[in-house]
Amino acid sequence: MDATKRPEDVVTVDVQAAKDLLSSGYYYLDVRTTEEFNKSHIENALNVPYMFKTQQGRVNNPQFLSLVASICKKHDYLVLGCNSGGRSLRACVDLLNAGFEHVRNMEGGYSAWVDSGFAGEDKQPEQLKTSCKFRP
Repeated sequence: MDATKRPEDVVTVDVQAAKDLLSSGYYYLDVRTTEEFNKSHIENALNVPYMFKTQQGRVNNPQFLSLVASICKKHDYLVLGCNSGGRSLRACVDLLNAGFEHVRNMEGGYSAWVDSGFAGEDKQPEQLKTSCKFRP
């Protein structure tokens, strides 16, 4: 029997549900690039890039799972987000397959968070978001 998790096995929540989970003790794991994260991010977010931009295009971060495992325990409660939800969905699948138990994907990613008015910064939404070419 194949127990490999697939994207349809991931629990995806909207930004309001994600915000509620974060206020109840979940950690937010931002899987965008360091450049995207440094532009703007959710307060107290952890950042482990799922992919990198290279001259050859976008490549998966080969250390993603080991880096997450170095800062999170497999029984920690995590909400993952990227810019629009594609990378974080794939990252959730990888984490579930690595034995992480409580993983949620934030639908729409950080863009949806900003559009919902949760960023709470003085900047315009367009200044906080980055264009994303990582969509599934």
